[in-house]
Amino acid sequence: MFPSIPATASRVLLPATAATSRRAMAAATAASVNPPPPQQPAPKAVRVVVKGRVQGVFFRDWTVETARALGLAGWVRNRRDGTVEALLSGDPAKVDEMVARRLPVGPPAAAVTAVLPSPADPLDPSEGFQRKPTA
Repeated sequence: MFPSIPATASRVLLPATAATSRRAMAAATAASVNPPPPQQPAPKAVRVVVKGRVQGVFFRDWTVETARALGLAGWVRNRRDGTVEALLSGDPAKVDEMVARRLPVGPPAAAVTAVLPSPADPLDPSEGFQRKPTA
């Protein structure tokens, strides 16, 4: 009546191919629905010296408030030579924003003439941002 077909030929290949296709589609769908979580960038740290009229104008307190608002760790202090020194550590984009956009402007009474950055070792974020005594 029916032609003789080996049992393993059509029955094994077709279901396996269909099952494999279903698994591949499920995996592709899961990957597009649940993308991997974004990687945190490695922390960046910069030591800066700020020159100009930066003492006696609320610069250190302004720096503490601004750095904390950006989620940075580190410290700020006056130096005896009339400059302000700070260590900024955290997300690279936030550190760059502080160095390139915020510090050159400073608080309203400040007149910044230079911001001199140099590389530093990152701090533990749990240290927060604080004001240090004059050095």
